[in-house]
Amino acid sequence: MNERIRLLLVEDEAILAGVVKETLEMKGFDVTYAADGQDGWRLYSELKPDVCVIDIMMPKKDGLTLVQEIRAMDTRTPLIFLTAKSEIQDVLKGFHAGADDYIKKPFSMEELILRIHALLKRTREQPAATTQAPGHIRLGGFVFDYPRQELHYGGDIQRLSQREADILKMLADNLNNITSRKEMLLSLWGDDSFFNARNMDVYIARMRKYLRHDESIQIVNVRGRGYKLLA
Repeated sequence: MNERIRLLLVEDEAILAGVVKETLEMKGFDVTYAADGQDGWRLYSELKPDVCVIDIMMPKKDGLTLVQEIRAMDTRTPLIFLTAKSEIQDVLKGFHAGADDYIKKPFSMEELILRIHALLKRTREQPAATTQAPGHIRLGGFVFDYPRQELHYGGDIQRLSQREADILKMLADNLNNITSRKEMLLSLWGDDSFFNARNMDVYIARMRKYLRHDESIQIVNVRGRGYKLLA
């Protein structure tokens, strides 16, 4: 009755990949495996999976490059990257590339599965949630098309990732009022950890860059409380 989740795993450590693949398949996933980024791109293009789990450090094509290439043509498919590095700079590079979430090695399979289901739930519920609301939100000179994840300004279109669109929607729904930082973290990331807070700062900086064409639109920090979208 339940449709199997099609997952693309891109990981060059064969033993780890074998364990992850076998465990996920036992949990009902349909897993396709690639040993490098180049093969990962080929399989992604052929299969169009429901979710991708991608290692950062790989031969032929690294995970950051692969994520950027996927995001250039697909803003919706959830992308989780694996990293053996703990430095915040490496985590932020992954989010800059377009990943939705990350998990550090070594990790528990239970945690990985929970993160996969959380991302898929948000992605799959979005159409139902947006059909009852206006499809377009006007923000100064911008038109924000949430269902299509697009920000229009004049004749230009800025395509947004799922996470970017969700952040802007939360801010726009609370226009000219404070949106709680903790509420955003819990709603979009599932917890308000330091790493997730830094990740959200990256997305907020990116949204400010997108909105810079209209000086009447601002996202301001309200110290100790959250953000306010002014229009």
